[in-house]
Amino acid sequence: LAKVIGIDQIEERDEDYTVYDPACGSGALLIRAANEAPFEIAIYGQEKEVTTAGLAKMNLVLHNKATGEIKAGNTFSAPQYFEPGTDDEVLKRFDFAVANPPFSLKNWTDGLKDYGRFDGYGDRPPEKNGDFAWLLHILKSLKSTGKAAVVLPHGVLFRNEESAMREKLVRSDTVECVIGLGPNLFYNYPMDACIMIC
Repeated sequence: LAKVIGIDQIEERDEDYTVYDPACGSGALLIRAANEAPFEIAIYGQEKEVTTAGLAKMNLVLHNKATGEIKAGNTFSAPQYFEPGTDDEVLKRFDFAVANPPFSLKNWTDGLKDYGRFDGYGDRPPEKNGDFAWLLHILKSLKSTGKAAVVLPHGVLFRNEESAMREKLVRSDTVECVIGLGPNLFYNYPMDACIMIC
């Protein structure tokens, strides 16, 4: 995923590059992405489960990435990263995002705080299916020049209730490409999946 969005081709600058995963699990995807960079890149991750977030922190230390930040909390109801000086009102923007969020998350709206994440896409993602919610959160968390690679179930490409959002993403030229993946690639998920490059 990191090579697809060009982390391996970045050139040094005064300001640190950043990579973000809002559903980082044990941190493996973040570590792989950071390893592709030709120099140190700042790592940010969030994980809903406190024990898994602790595992991700330990994983960063074991892979010589101890300066990376992993915070625990629900990304939709308690996002943890904000722009400095905004009184926790504006989500932090990152250069890169990589994510393999939970597929078809139910009740993702429990305790939802909006932060404008879903503005401008027609509809809000359906409560019974959080796939587009993850994608729109990631897009809101990218800098204007940012790039993202997100693994999602194949259904995001054709489900009717998300058609308005899909159309907005395509018309705004936000989606660079979609890479189709075959079935049975993920544990406990036998269906096809895809990678959306934005």
